[in-house]
Amino acid sequence: MANEKVIVVGVDGSEASLAAVDWAVAEAKQAGMRLHVVCAYALPSFTAASLDGGYAAMDDTAIQQGAQAVIDEAVARVGEADVVVTSALETGDPAGVLVDLSREAALIAVGTRGGGGFTDRLLGTVSSALPAHAHCPVVVVPVREGRSYMPVRRIVVGVDGSESARVALRRAVDEAAVWDAELTAVAAVPIATGAGAMAWLPATVDREEVLADVREGLGVAVAGAVGDRPVRVRQHALDGNAAALMAEFSTAVELIVVGTRGRGGFAGLLLGSTSQAVLHHAASPVMVVPSRVKDEGRSPSDVPWTA
Repeated sequence: MANEKVIVVGVDGSEASLAAVDWAVAEAKQAGMRLHVVCAYALPSFTAASLDGGYAAMDDTAIQQGAQAVIDEAVARVGEADVVVTSALETGDPAGVLVDLSREAALIAVGTRGGGGFTDRLLGTVSSALPAHAHCPVVVVPVREGRSYMPVRRIVVGVDGSESARVALRRAVDEAAVWDAELTAVAAVPIATGAGAMAWLPATVDREEVLADVREGLGVAVAGAVGDRPVRVRQHALDGNAAALMAEFSTAVELIVVGTRGRGGFAGLLLGSTSQAVLHHAASPVMVVPSRVKDEGRSPSDVPWTA
């Protein structure tokens, strides 16, 4: 399996994690990848005291059976899709297990929250901690009644001039090429007065001049990411709050792509307030592309799998 491309999907039995399975199946089929379904569970950190004052051994058979049932349901959901699927039951913290697997996966997909599922933790620790620490792109899939995220026809990527954003932009171009999708690159600059505005800018600075400079930088970044690939990219430099704009765009597209950090611009902090806001409020799946994809010398979409 050393040269395989694998999408890992974390499941917990919740509706959101099953939505992540559906998303991962479509992505794997379109990109020619294998699907690996994982359910991770951790035993409680304490054991019940026995009547004689000692500690009772905990039988984890029921927990294992429950986790296996979650995997079986997810694998059955793949159905007759033309996708090779494997599965594994793992012990340990779900976020930690998925971070470890991300070292060799091409992509990881999870749901937004557990909502009464097996672990009831997604977009608690898992979908918050995983994008911040993963070694490959992570897609967080929400549950929205009446919305279909497949096929991917429109993608929006946030760009702020940082290296992290450039890595995300390149991955967004990869995704657009896979789906033959329309890609829009957005650079958001909060120039106007109000919360988040650039109050430090001199009053004499012309708003249109700032946007023109941002637009020029965006064009250079897009040209570098696209290269000679036949991917057309729409470009917009906008005055406004990045998280709010991405959330608004997410209502009309199938995928939002962001980096893990910026430099006072789009992401600001390592999954700080802006990135967390995008994850919590986006109406479409969000792909978070960690900058360490480049730091570790790995292609964002071509990773050997040996696990």
